[in-house]
Amino acid sequence: MTHVPSLTDRAASCDGDRWFFRASAVALGQNAVLILGQPGAGKSTLALSLMAFGATYVADDGVWLEPRLDGPVLSRPAAAPPMIEARGVGILNAGDVVDRARLALVVDLDAAESDRLPVRHAVAVGPTESPLLQGKDNPHLAPAILQLLRSGRAEP
Repeated sequence: MTHVPSLTDRAASCDGDRWFFRASAVALGQNAVLILGQPGAGKSTLALSLMAFGATYVADDGVWLEPRLDGPVLSRPAAAPPMIEARGVGILNAGDVVDRARLALVVDLDAAESDRLPVRHAVAVGPTESPLLQGKDNPHLAPAILQLLRSGRAEP
């Protein structure tokens, strides 16, 4: 049996049934991507790339996650401004904002994928699991994430 790590182990804090992450998040429709990584790993840059391809801003540098039986939900902090950092450019207005979306994918920018065609990775989120991509140093990550969200993976 394969061990599936718990996503909540990477949370910065907890408030009741919600977990706070120093992360960025965007949504494509009602499906959200949680982007994790150390400071400087490229969370905001990946979020901006996904937004340039049509994703909608959820939050930058902080997002709430609520594990639920029907699937985890990401939400933006109530006081979070609708702005995103663009390294070397400045703080940008994010445009449209999604306040809540179902977690569909977790991206870890601290871990690199060594295989060209990797096995599927997952993280435990309360009573469910969410797909995980290891995205460090992957220059094609944004378009691959969007296609994955739109059409899924081909192999079983």
